[in-house]
Amino acid sequence: MPEHPGRPFPIIDSHAHFPVANTTGPLSAGPVEHPLLRAYTAERQARMNKEWGTPASEPPAEDQEQVDAYADRWAAELDAEDVRWVTFVTGRSNELLAGVVRRHPERFIGYAHHQLEPGAGAELRRAVDELGLKGYKLLGPTTPLPFEDPSVRDVWEFCAERRLPVLIHFGFLGRGGGVVSHPRISPLSLFSVARDFPEVPFIVPHFGAGYWHDLLALCWSLPNVYVDTSGSNQWVRWMPYPLTLEDLFRKAFETIGPERVLFGTDSAAFPRGFATRYLHEQLRVCYTLNQSEEAIAKVFGGNAAELLQVPLAPSAQPSTEP
Repeated sequence: MPEHPGRPFPIIDSHAHFPVANTTGPLSAGPVEHPLLRAYTAERQARMNKEWGTPASEPPAEDQEQVDAYADRWAAELDAEDVRWVTFVTGRSNELLAGVVRRHPERFIGYAHHQLEPGAGAELRRAVDELGLKGYKLLGPTTPLPFEDPSVRDVWEFCAERRLPVLIHFGFLGRGGGVVSHPRISPLSLFSVARDFPEVPFIVPHFGAGYWHDLLALCWSLPNVYVDTSGSNQWVRWMPYPLTLEDLFRKAFETIGPERVLFGTDSAAFPRGFATRYLHEQLRVCYTLNQSEEAIAKVFGGNAAELLQVPLAPSAQPSTEP
């Protein structure tokens, strides 16, 4: 993998979605059926495409041939953008995503992403031990049970046993008809479990997606809560006070240091593929904040490599010599 000019460290994208139909599977809040809400969703998406200069997304993969083609396309994307690993946190089902990872095991990482309900612990153990997935992804605003419910305690016991990273989306979810009210929309709803299981690295993406104050409080209280930087983070526009990406990074560094911040993009569909713009903007912010090269290297790859137990250096290719 060629070294990127001015980027003397490997990059790990710790948050992406494999572009397959029904990618969120059982975690989804369900389709928006009302035509007015569907129209509102389409309008917002079209406006965002114009704001960010993003072309309309290609259809997600429907069958195995398309899944394989997108997997190969994603691997080529990582080569072109000089990214060491990508972590897919969803991909329709644990089985499908595990198959995607097996196709490019030196470039792809996958998370289990089934619902938190009775039986989830057994499925998580299977996903890790049999399928080779390396973390667990949930959506707080669609989780039916409190995180501390006794019927799912085995999930956290297993995660503690394996030091398994758990990524939970909190905050705003979706567009037209999107979730803005739910018992588990705030990161603080995780407090009891995160305190009871300090061995588990809990990762909250998108700087809390509207619940930045709550996330900072959780991070201040507990040493096992990490911040994921992924996405456009345009939710800052809908706060009742001025807030920028630079503000988010600065406060994260002040509260928990660079050791608990993970770079991500929230990339998914083609033709955009890997969201290089987010990488460049986040690197710019970290250099603007006068972070050391060592600290920046941790944020953009080192921290994820440690949590996920993957090598930063590319594996040596087998020799073709006789």
